[in-house]
Amino acid sequence: MNEKDTSPDAQRVLVDIYRKMPANIKIRRIFEAYQTGKILAMAGLRESHPQASEKQIWYLWAKQHLGEKLFNEVYGALPDE
Repeated sequence: MNEKDTSPDAQRVLVDIYRKMPANIKIRRIFEAYQTGKILAMAGLRESHPQASEKQIWYLWAKQHLGEKLFNEVYGALPDE
């Protein structure tokens, strides 16, 4: 958490809430945040690659997400590269 935009009191309250939160709720929140990030990243890729198909967008996201080395080990070169 960025301490510059959060008061110490608010940060203590938030930490306390997370400490008391059941693990299954914490995990659900992590997955929801991950999914939101993926949606936003893919929207950005669609914006910067308007001619790309959904499959190509997915490959671009996966390459960005995994890093080039791991992506190439798993999937090989991107289609149309």
